[in-house]
Amino acid sequence: MSEGRRPRPVRPPPRPARPGGESGNGAPRERRTRPDPVAPPSPAAPPGSAATPGPAASPGPAAGAPSQVLEVRFKGLRSDFFAFSGVPPLTEREYVVVEADRGQDIGWVKRAAAARDLACEGGCDAVGERAVPLPSRRVIRRAAPADVLRLRQLRDQELEVRRRTRELAVKHRLRMKVSEAEWQWDRNKLTVYFTAEKRVDFRALVRDMARSFRTRIDLRQIGVRDEARRLGGLGRCRRELCCRSWLTSIEPVTLQLAKDQGLSLNPSQISGACGRLMNCLRYEHAVYTQAKKRFPPVGRTIQTANGRENVKSWDLFEETVSLEAGDGEVRTIPLAQLKDERRAARRAELDRR
Repeated sequence: MSEGRRPRPVRPPPRPARPGGESGNGAPRERRTRPDPVAPPSPAAPPGSAATPGPAASPGPAAGAPSQVLEVRFKGLRSDFFAFSGVPPLTEREYVVVEADRGQDIGWVKRAAAARDLACEGGCDAVGERAVPLPSRRVIRRAAPADVLRLRQLRDQELEVRRRTRELAVKHRLRMKVSEAEWQWDRNKLTVYFTAEKRVDFRALVRDMARSFRTRIDLRQIGVRDEARRLGGLGRCRRELCCRSWLTSIEPVTLQLAKDQGLSLNPSQISGACGRLMNCLRYEHAVYTQAKKRFPPVGRTIQTANGRENVKSWDLFEETVSLEAGDGEVRTIPLAQLKDERRAARRAELDRR
């Protein structure tokens, strides 16, 4: 080897592969894995912050708690059915917070029934006993006194809402009558009811109301009957309006119903507070129709103890019939007496034959 050259280093031979992933001493190699990333903790709510109403998550139903079906009443006789599972069970006249359209609302329980008591025992569809399905919406919780106080404050503000809406309607030259306004409890929606003779284009009005009240606006056109139902009042009988007190649905009323009951056809005498024909003409019509079957038709000539007489009129409540003879003499007798005379006249006619 010549001087000035260094010898090349000799590389060691490669190590043989360890079968089965074992270490040099024959023990299995320990596999290393990366630790799972830990999610950062959510920031806690600042102390002293008050909870605002909204679609917050509510606790689920208690285990083993009985289910209830509740009819909850809101402003203006508006009602809906809700499900509730909790303890203790809810009772009538109790305020509750319920699921509403994109939020929450408050009403009071009108009727409460256990879901198991609403099962059909072969009478619903003749198939057999089955449980009535619970409503899709549910009661979130009982209302606290502060919740009811907030509801009453919103009711006081609705007077200003009606006044402001009427001013905006005059500004847009809309021929409409604003009759009622209703805030949803969480202020996510404001519903305004109005009446109008024709269809109203209120798109510009809705935009102005949304800027003024800063919430979602729902304008609803209703009829005069629905308006009287929402506002209430006294009828011609000096009692509360039937549509407000007990009628669950309003059906059409025609002038023929007044004719069948023998009433005056003067609209001013048979119209209600809303200016339409009174609802009592509809639900009393069945009574008159059934009662008329017991009386002979007015204008018919019948055979009585005094001979052939013409039925002039009859009184449903007194159950009397007025008969006019051929010579023009008019007599009024009870309905039972008239039936006896007609039977006696038929027997006498059969005996003559």
